Amino acid sequence: MKPISVNMDTIDDRNAVIQPLNKFWYSNKVAAMDMLRLDLLHPVVSGNKWYKLRLNVAAAKEKGFKTLLTFGGGYSNHLVATAFAAQMFGLRSIAIVRGRHDTLTPTLEDCRRYGMELIFVTREDYRNKNEPDWLKGLVDQFDDLYIVPEGGANERGRTGAGLISWYIDKAYTHVVTAIGSGTTLAGLRIKLPAHQEMLGFAPMKQGAYLKDHIDEHLDDDKRHCWKIFDSWHFGGFGKWNRELADFMNDFYRENHIPLDMVYTAKMMYGMRELLLDNYFSVSDRVLCIHSGGVQGNVSLKDELIY
Repeated sequence: MKPISVNMDTIDDRNAVIQPLNKFWYSNKVAAMDMLRLDLLHPVVSGNKWYKLRLNVAAAKEKGFKTLLTFGGGYSNHLVATAFAAQMFGLRSIAIVRGRHDTLTPTLEDCRRYGMELIFVTREDYRNKNEPDWLKGLVDQFDDLYIVPEGGANERGRTGAGLISWYIDKAYTHVVTAIGSGTTLAGLRIKLPAHQEMLGFAPMKQGAYLKDHIDEHLDDDKRHCWKIFDSWHFGGFGKWNRELADFMNDFYRENHIPLDMVYTAKMMYGMRELLLDNYFSVSDRVLCIHSGGVQGNVSLKDELIY
């Protein structure tokens, strides 16, 4: 893949590295455990967010659209990435935000800082985000509008996420990622060979509902070599407690890798539990994907050592 240069900054695929975890961390439960540091791609448009956006942004520019409109909640890293990417490429950005936020979350403050217009809707109205008539009303309301679904969950988003496979050696037996919309897991499951089992960690309650959504994009030979875990949500999406914050600090001390509290911290907490439960074979080689979003830790700034 070639680096994509933009007029305000550069996002270079070569910034991402594969970092081995401290052997003490996985305690000889597997042969190797590494982390793909997609968080190093860019300080804001980091991780899988960029891969889900890159083909959508390219299409918007190519077709002459002036505005990106997308959807998300108060802790959506996708919204921040879209806001910054739009600014980089000279596009306007608009977010349809789920729920009322009398006080903006740090994530939404960042969105505004990068020029994104925030439109707050009720949770009931937000459920219409995939309805054609409701979307047509948005298109009619704004000029030159290119709509990116929540989490970049469209064909271009899945294809873009599939590009992450470029980093993944076939020697890995398991590939691990956090999931929000399921776009990254679907894109990678499509691209990676079936012998590589994929594990998805949902950071919300009852996140296993994403299985049906992901399955519909997969061929039959790819529908039985992946799983979703949703037990380690810590109260729900964007929720955390002292135990999770302590885990993030311990993980940083042991591996010198900052995790984000929304996605990767819960993913790696779950991975530790699977290791302790002897889920893996001692011959397995595991790659965990760091999907970025560390800037969202500002709400924990007094709790973390990094």
